[in-house]
Amino acid sequence: MASFPDIVPDLKSRMPDLRGRLAANQPLGPFTWFRVGGPAQVYFAPEDEADLAYFLRHLPADVPLTVIGVGSNLIVRDGGIAGVVIRLGRGFNDIATDEDTVKAGAAALDKRVAEAAAAAGIGGLEFYFGIPGTIGGAIRMNAGANGGETKDVLVEATGVTRAGAVVTLNNAAMDFRYRGSGADPSIIFTSALYRGTITGAESIRARMAEVQKHREDTQPIREKTGGSTFKNPEGHSAWKLIDAAGLRGYKVGDAQVSEMHCNFLINTGNASAADIEALGEAIRERVKEHSGIDLEWEIKRIGIENV
Repeated sequence: MASFPDIVPDLKSRMPDLRGRLAANQPLGPFTWFRVGGPAQVYFAPEDEADLAYFLRHLPADVPLTVIGVGSNLIVRDGGIAGVVIRLGRGFNDIATDEDTVKAGAAALDKRVAEAAAAAGIGGLEFYFGIPGTIGGAIRMNAGANGGETKDVLVEATGVTRAGAVVTLNNAAMDFRYRGSGADPSIIFTSALYRGTITGAESIRARMAEVQKHREDTQPIREKTGGSTFKNPEGHSAWKLIDAAGLRGYKVGDAQVSEMHCNFLINTGNASAADIEALGEAIRERVKEHSGIDLEWEIKRIGIENV
């Protein structure tokens, strides 16, 4: 496995009041749904927002910084990630409801937020029930499914800047677009406030059951996968383009195009991150040859290809 120089002692000396966990050369594969990837040079799990802000205020500006969630839509390359990798944990997963609003920490699972909204009779967040990620990623990527998107229900998002300042952005400032936002990429989101509509709990539960059934019927949710691999080009479905190019079940090593849903890649055994990424690039090339359409990655790929 790749190994980086240990800079943790230096960071600890700069931050005597740090409360979160710092670790050197932390393997990241176990934190991703594909179960692949090299280590983080430094791994930091802050206790809470104040701890995160303290860390960022004292982190040298030249140290690279990467943020990951539950790794459901992520490829960490085999060479690992230089600098600091931050992963928000238990201090960021609270969920609270009040009348027609839901406030959720960035580490809260999208599915749990949908469940909390349903329990409070707040409709409009049912689409989150079918998204296997966290609120932090949902905010950044304008996550959506089954006809709903984050931009439809978000009131505001709070985060911490690279300089350690806590900021709040309203919906307009997020500058949402399809599977993305124009918000400053250096902001680490820590919580989000949503507004739904007061709805009968029975109706909400029925909608969530539909979302779950659709996922189970059409997606390989019990495999080592990363969710939708490519964005849908305007006027097209990525899976249909991949299927039409004859790539259903196509493999590179132990990385395979799902037989169930062609826009899902799966690790069938001991695939490397390089195998999965190579499979994705082969798909892009074949689809371009077949249909003339360029597929754009939706899965985030980070880190060093190899060492």
